[in-house]
This record gives sequence, C-alpha cells and structure tokens, in this order.
Amino acid sequence: MHHFARRSAGFTMALAAAGLLVAGCGDDDNSVSDSVGSLTSAVMPGGDNTPTGSPGAEGSPTETTGAEGSPTPDEDPNADAGETTVQTPDGTEVTVSGSIYQKYNEAGGPAGTLGMPEGEEEVAGDGGRYQNFVGGTIFFSEETGAHIVWGDIREAWEANGGADGELGFPTSDEEETPEGKQSQFEGGTITWNSSDRSTTVTQN
Repeated sequence: MHHFARRSAGFTMALAAAGLLVAGCGDDDNSVSDSVGSLTSAVMPGGDNTPTGSPGAEGSPTETTGAEGSPTPDEDPNADAGETTVQTPDGTEVTVSGSIYQKYNEAGGPAGTLGMPEGEEEVAGDGGRYQNFVGGTIFFSEETGAHIVWGDIREAWEANGGADGELGFPTSDEEETPEGKQSQFEGGTITWNSSDRSTTVTQN
C-alpha cells in the first residue's frame, strides 16, 4: 500500500514536471517567433513599415509617368514665382501657382475681375495649362505665356475649338479697340463689337 502511494505520488510529480517543460517550450517558441517576426519587419525591404506616399512607394507623388496617351504639361519657366491657396465659398482650397499665379495677381487676385478660382490647374491643348476662375480663364503655354480669355471672345474661341482648334493658344490679353475689344491667338484674332456684342473670328 505504501509502495503504491509512493509510485502514485512519483507519477503525479513526473506529470507536473512534464507539464512545466511543455509550457516552458511553448513560451520559448513564442519568443523566438516574435523575435524572428521583428527581425523580418526590420530587414525585409518594401515591408508594411514603408510609409504610404513616401518616395518610391507605388502611387506616390514622386511618380512622373501619366496615363498612356495623356499630354505632358509644358515646363513653366516661372514655376518658382510663387503660389497662393484660396478657399472658395464652399470651403474647397484651390492652389494657383507659377505663371498663372503671376497673371492672376496682375488681374487683382480674388478681389479682381477674375474672382475666385473654380478648380485646380489642368492640362490644355498640346501640353499647355489652364485654370478656370469665376470671371474667365487663364491659359498658359511655354511659347505664348499666360493670358486671360473671357466673355464673348472666350465663347467664340471655344466654339472654334479653343486651344485645340485652328486659333490655338492666346498670345495677348483682351485689348481695347475703337469698336470694342480683341484678343490675339496663335492662329488669328477674335474681335468684339460693343455696339451689338457681335464677335468676328479672323484666322491668319
């Protein structure tokens, strides 16, 4: 009877020791796994630790290739001329920069005839740029510079294809004439008669 009790106690202690051994191994495995995982995250390039939008990340702002067939905007010689961010009445913040910003300032900025911007700068024609404002549009190309087109002359220009048409980009702002106003374009002239508000398109 005493021998049986000793054997039972010994067997119970052996089981307890085995349980501790197994538990200890399990903790070691978890520690090893955690260490390996930490090392992998730190060493493996392109892992989940790469901040979104960082240089070289897929889709980051440093990517310069556009959609296939999309025009590339002309280089703006006044790209460093400054910029301004205008908050529109609906709370949208719109940036005006470079040559378009310079021309916008010449026209009085948000308090001038052009008023508030309606959207961001976009690509126009064969690589030029434009930005819409409440009172008109500023168009820019490297060859012609930045010029304002608005009112009835703008409507007549757009009816003839705008920057993509025969007239091309504007080469002057709207100018006063004895009869009214006119704007010069790469491919011609549009005049506006103040007496009857008629426009005349003359191609070169």
